[in-house]
Amino acid sequence: MSSADVIIIGGGIAGTSAGAEIAADASVLLLEAEPHLGYHSTGRSAAIFIRNYGNATLRALNALAVPVLENPAGIADETLLSPRGELLLASEAEMGALESYAAGAEGLDRLTAAEAVALVPILREDRITAAIYENDAQGIDVDRMLQGYARLLRSRGGRVVTDAPVTGLTRSGGLWQVTAGSDVHTAPIVINAAGAWAGQMGQLAGAVPITLTPKRRSAALLPAPDGYETERWPLFGSVAETWYAKPDAGRLMVSPADADAVEPHDAWPDDMVLAEGLHRYECAVTVPVTRVERSWAGLRTFAPDATPVVGLDRRAEGFFWLAGQGGYGVQTAPALSQIAAGLLRGEPSVGPDLLRALSPERFEGTVHP
Repeated sequence: MSSADVIIIGGGIAGTSAGAEIAADASVLLLEAEPHLGYHSTGRSAAIFIRNYGNATLRALNALAVPVLENPAGIADETLLSPRGELLLASEAEMGALESYAAGAEGLDRLTAAEAVALVPILREDRITAAIYENDAQGIDVDRMLQGYARLLRSRGGRVVTDAPVTGLTRSGGLWQVTAGSDVHTAPIVINAAGAWAGQMGQLAGAVPITLTPKRRSAALLPAPDGYETERWPLFGSVAETWYAKPDAGRLMVSPADADAVEPHDAWPDDMVLAEGLHRYECAVTVPVTRVERSWAGLRTFAPDATPVVGLDRRAEGFFWLAGQGGYGVQTAPALSQIAAGLLRGEPSVGPDLLRALSPERFEGTVHP
């Protein structure tokens, strides 16, 4: 049996970054079910930082994350961001979605169809009614970010145990007993950063029931179109999120932008969903899809209001939620890790309105399908 001040369940970017921040003034044990950190959603991220992505709460978290991503002292030697840009396209039927996305957003430029094609020459101009462009959208070096946080965690005395799936959570005498494999670990605080499995961890702990829904997101890697230099292209796609594409090391990553609810598992793409998404992409460009070099899928886990769940549970003493990041987990991790550490220290790093928007208390007394 081992003990710590804080046990974190889940070694994706959420758990690893929170562990690094908390380890500055507490002993931390991180338990990861898989053989290495970042195995699931973190390792399958689209690796893009978009300031205007998500609802108002998420946009506030994005803004809080910027200073760390730009100047990741203690995590990396230089910025974790690189120039990319995001181009969102709308047909006549999608103009409502474009206006909705633009509402409350900052740093967007309205483009004509011709201007959009100038940025991405393979686009079909006749399919574009209008477009918006966010020049400040940037690529994220996700692996360097994850490994940097892991190094910081260990340098502060934190311990990482892999191949340690949690199967039991009980509390006695002011301590949680966490069963992982054949081992039992104890701590007064347990942080639930289990991603797609966070709902199951909440049930094991007897916490407030929160419906967290894993949703599959698939992607395929295509050869770059012949005769085009793609690396300077922005991420581009439908503003209605029916497909998107992103340059990736001389190739194009294309996603059907699927969001099908599934059970927690090691995700893989559905062939029909992927084919339909590639067809939507193909209809928007002048270059046919001739070959898929590789495909994969990951799970993005959402709370009912599509806002992360962060804070102590009032039903299960010492049980801390760090879950429901949806498709925003990597880009909000610097902000959420600092918020989590501040709450556990009793020194909140953000104002009460944002804390209320994130708190698990918002689900008390509610029933979700």
